[in-house]
Amino acid sequence: MAQDAQPSELASFRQPEASQVPRATPMMSQYLELKAANPGLLLFYRMGDFYELFFEDAETASRALGIALTKRGKHRGEDIPMCGVPVRAADEYLQRLIRLGHRVAVCEQMEEPAEAKTRGFKAVVRREIVRLVTPGTLTEENLLEPARHNYLLAIARNKADDDFALAWADISTGEFFISSSPSAQLLSEIVRIDPRELLLPEALLAERDFAEALRQMPASLTPLPLSRFDSANGELRLKSYFSVLALGGYGAFSRAELAVAGALLDYVLLTQLGKQPSLSPPRRMLSRQTMSIDAATRSNLELVRTLSGERQTSLLTVIDETITGAGARLLAQRLSGPLTDIAAINARLDAVSFLVTEKPLRQAIRARLARLPDISRSLGRLSLDRGGPRDLANIGHGLTVADEIAALIEGHVGLVGPPQEISFVAASLSLAHVNELRTSILDALAADPPLLARDGDFVAAGHRRDLDDARRLKDDSRKVIAELQAVYMEKTGIKSLKIRQNNFLGFFVELNQQNGEALQRGPCKHEFIHRQTIVSGMRFTTVELADLEQRIASAAEKVLAIELEVFSALNGKVKEAEQAIARAAQSLATIDVAAALAELAAQRSYVRPIIDDSREFFIKDGRHPVVEQALKDRHGDDFIANDCRLSASEGNGHRIILLTGPNMAGKSTFLRQNALIAILAQMGSFVPAAEAHIGIIDRLFSRVGAADDLAKGRSTFMVEMIETAAILNQATPRSFVILDEIGRGTATFDGLAIAWATLEHLHDITGCRAVFATHFHELTTLASKLKHLGNFTMNVKEWQGDIVFLHEVAAGAADRSYGIHVAKRAGLPPAVIARAEQVLDLLERSELSATRRELIDDLPLFAASFPATRSETKPGPVENRLREISPDDLSPRQALELIFELTKLAACK
Repeated sequence: MAQDAQPSELASFRQPEASQVPRATPMMSQYLELKAANPGLLLFYRMGDFYELFFEDAETASRALGIALTKRGKHRGEDIPMCGVPVRAADEYLQRLIRLGHRVAVCEQMEEPAEAKTRGFKAVVRREIVRLVTPGTLTEENLLEPARHNYLLAIARNKADDDFALAWADISTGEFFISSSPSAQLLSEIVRIDPRELLLPEALLAERDFAEALRQMPASLTPLPLSRFDSANGELRLKSYFSVLALGGYGAFSRAELAVAGALLDYVLLTQLGKQPSLSPPRRMLSRQTMSIDAATRSNLELVRTLSGERQTSLLTVIDETITGAGARLLAQRLSGPLTDIAAINARLDAVSFLVTEKPLRQAIRARLARLPDISRSLGRLSLDRGGPRDLANIGHGLTVADEIAALIEGHVGLVGPPQEISFVAASLSLAHVNELRTSILDALAADPPLLARDGDFVAAGHRRDLDDARRLKDDSRKVIAELQAVYMEKTGIKSLKIRQNNFLGFFVELNQQNGEALQRGPCKHEFIHRQTIVSGMRFTTVELADLEQRIASAAEKVLAIELEVFSALNGKVKEAEQAIARAAQSLATIDVAAALAELAAQRSYVRPIIDDSREFFIKDGRHPVVEQALKDRHGDDFIANDCRLSASEGNGHRIILLTGPNMAGKSTFLRQNALIAILAQMGSFVPAAEAHIGIIDRLFSRVGAADDLAKGRSTFMVEMIETAAILNQATPRSFVILDEIGRGTATFDGLAIAWATLEHLHDITGCRAVFATHFHELTTLASKLKHLGNFTMNVKEWQGDIVFLHEVAAGAADRSYGIHVAKRAGLPPAVIARAEQVLDLLERSELSATRRELIDDLPLFAASFPATRSETKPGPVENRLREISPDDLSPRQALELIFELTKLAACK
């Protein structure tokens, strides 16, 4: 569930007036100043090896993280609550806090305590906020999910057109999009984008229904002042950010779209403390470019997560054969937004088809992709100066893989040449100046560089001579001193000459008294400078030795300084080429998805669908991709395939299937599998079928399953009716609708009437393609009235008093629901099953009005509600004998004898 941020926290950074800060110790005063400047954020206050939290922050963090709450000193006479986390494990705690929707300001020590003491005994170590960590602005590898985008989304209402403008970006990869959505489809768009953090004007949260709907989403809500959503400021911010004089080259944006884009960029710069992440120019997405799928349908179909909220066993998990994190993210993006552009869909299908056919090429590409790091996220960190040597190495190795894959594609010799999408990928990966950068990076870096530049030892030996010399001094100082000692021995001719060291003199040349005096008279007397005379001899130094001592002392600092210089230079080259690298990263993700979908098709016998502008929907031997895989994994069973033909293009074809049959026979599976096949086809994937021909679908609707929303006072039936209303009000002739058991949540006649009217509306008014599953067998008579309605049923066989589900769809109508058989399998008590069979027999043999009285007469449970029709009867001998008994007076033996007596009396009756 979403968690709201405090609006004031995001307005700006500010320093409070001194009068606002209560009197406290110098350290606590510093903390309170930083906290006052960043309200609403948990303040990670660096103190040595720990990040400490105080006051309410400590109480919140201790609850969220399950860590001990202690205290430190007093403030205004009360104990100060405190808790802390080790710096070395801070990322783990940050991850947990972010997932719970919290925001964190990270405060670091900017100097050593010794430096602070030079300003006075009571001086406090200087600290600054170096980072604001929010759910939508993460870049750290260990805080991000490799297979999921980390979108930050901004929305605002366009009052002129009563629609909404949206802007969303993933600063970890640089993707940036702008779009508009009708009010009715806004929640569907938000679910499709699946943001981690949602920015919106404070006024929207004042709208109760709208705010409640947003709070049901997993995104963290961050309200901002309305002034942040200013279109003029947004236009200026976009021009400044991308260094352009006009935005026409990126598309025609509305004022509301400019406003949300500006608000998003403002927030990014605010949280990154002015650092500018490398975002690509905004791409304008039109809502009509993707299949519209509302939130309820996405949930029912379990596209990217199951109804329980897990990603495992969702459609995405089952079809995901990608190798790289970027490929997995792109696959999820395509699945969440299937296309409606026929040419674009077929371009994707061409790429998959090519790689299905060219198996050796596909396998070679996938082998290279297995060595590919996540270069888009490494590039994102480097652009924010938050990256390290390992990120540079990722860029170098990633560009190597890119070059190898480009060579594979360009060198491919086959009967069929690469399609346009594959050729475009190869062109994006073959860039001379990028290859030069790759060579520079790999030549400069060691084989296994550390995560952080400050750790050093990441520049390869031989890359810079001065670095090698400094390292030699740092690592082999004894050897260097021994070499110099040998030089001095040869120069002076004194074999007993030694170079020694102590804390007072540092390095020095030591000789016995006789050799020392000889040295002072010899030819080297001006080179060797006398330092000290002791009982055992004399000590000297030289300019060379003093210089060597200084170089040894500063060698470690110099090594790190040179390595940081190398890192900075390489990082600068990466930033210069970031657009080309980003294109290469996107192309690698594209080829990964195409190869993964080809592998999926080859492994599971998926076929290429025909996608055109007709209103055809024909699936031959269609299969449910998730259920099919589950059957194979668990039991090794084959899925029973079924056809589905909705020929809306033909004047006399079935446009709507009315599907009847028992529970557990596979109706819901059949409904869902056809919807999933349509989604797979329009995302550019092969589909689980023998043949597939789908006329483009603009909107997909599903009303499957039962759920309530008690928090909003909505019963299961109310939720069902709301979802059905959305379908009937929004579906178009090009839509595809699956409906399961409409009207079952109310009285029989009411439910039947609603289902009847819904079916007629879909047929006569909407004119869409639909599969309508029901237990109201009375609806089958509509086939004679509605020209484009066809009756189909789930086949079953009865065998020795039980039923066998064949899971086959066939023309015709079911005459029974076999609900009692299902209840028996579920384990209802035999007495209940027997009585249910009695009641069913009465219902099937009688008119409803007569049957109702007969049932009431036979069931005393209902006698209180209806007048009795049987005459009063006199008590029998058993009843009379029971009235004579006083249970308290009976011994165990007498009670046993009484039971035998009552049994005989009952038998006589």
